[in-house]
Amino acid sequence: MDFGVVFQCDPPASAVVELAVKAEEAGFSHVWTFDSHLLWQEPFVIYSQILAATERVVVGPMVTNPGTRDWTVIASQFATLNEMYGNRTVCGIGRGDSALRTLGAKPGTIAELKECVEVVRELASGRAVEYRGQQLKLAWVEDGSLQVWVAAYGPKALAATGEVGDGYILQLADPDIAAWMIAAVRRSAEQAGRDPDAITFCVAAPAYVGDDLAHQRDQTRWFGGMVGNHVADIVERYGATSQVPTALTDYIAGRKGYDYAEHGRAGNTHTDFVPDEVVDRFCILGPVENHLARLEELKSIGVDQFALYLQHDAKQETLTAYGKHIIPAF
Repeated sequence: MDFGVVFQCDPPASAVVELAVKAEEAGFSHVWTFDSHLLWQEPFVIYSQILAATERVVVGPMVTNPGTRDWTVIASQFATLNEMYGNRTVCGIGRGDSALRTLGAKPGTIAELKECVEVVRELASGRAVEYRGQQLKLAWVEDGSLQVWVAAYGPKALAATGEVGDGYILQLADPDIAAWMIAAVRRSAEQAGRDPDAITFCVAAPAYVGDDLAHQRDQTRWFGGMVGNHVADIVERYGATSQVPTALTDYIAGRKGYDYAEHGRAGNTHTDFVPDEVVDRFCILGPVENHLARLEELKSIGVDQFALYLQHDAKQETLTAYGKHIIPAF
């Protein structure tokens, strides 16, 4: 199992770069960031600095979207970084949440997402595509390569992931829900004539190593609120009795709204509806033994990478604990 770490691009950007260097030293293979330009700094600028300061980590957004940048610009950004640093990027992408909603826009459609995946991957890899009625190619790309991992929760998005994604990103660490989601992506891949074993499965969630469980829950409750935004879209689209497991949808019944000014922040005042039980299922908390046990469960159902969110008050301590006790075990 590989390990990634997910940062927000809060200023100063140099602090994000420093944490990325420490993550590589601890044994992490991937460094991810949020991508929401009104809330945080521009990630692609920071990726260049991270890649320059490290030797092997792969960087990318968790996640970008088809709506805030032209697709040819997204491809060119990845291709440029890959030319400079040797194909050390990955594109995480979804329909869009905070980056679009803070602009007063809605998430994109599944059709747009699928087309964007194909256009970005092909252009960044130096191949020609048809886009906006034209045949386009980044003529300067040589030996380019880019994987595109799709983030999804709902049935149609999961199906799209199996049809076009090189990887699947699930943003929660509940093994039962993860098993259901992974199975759905695998079925879709098989139906599309693709090899499901060629898809990389990544689970991303907050992880906090320590003994004060009540404090850890308070520091990571925001995550249930963030996931709840996507779940609310699913319930609106498919109804409360949708195909998605009720373990994912039931908890948002008390959701009253969401303030993106507190998006992804510990102490988010709009996530009081998230019960402790959901925090415990969606995140990985407690002493090292808890993390090892949950990660073994996730590995057993086919998870290839765990990417831990570090949006709490023990970033360095958790990085160190993973580097010393958890990553070596896998």
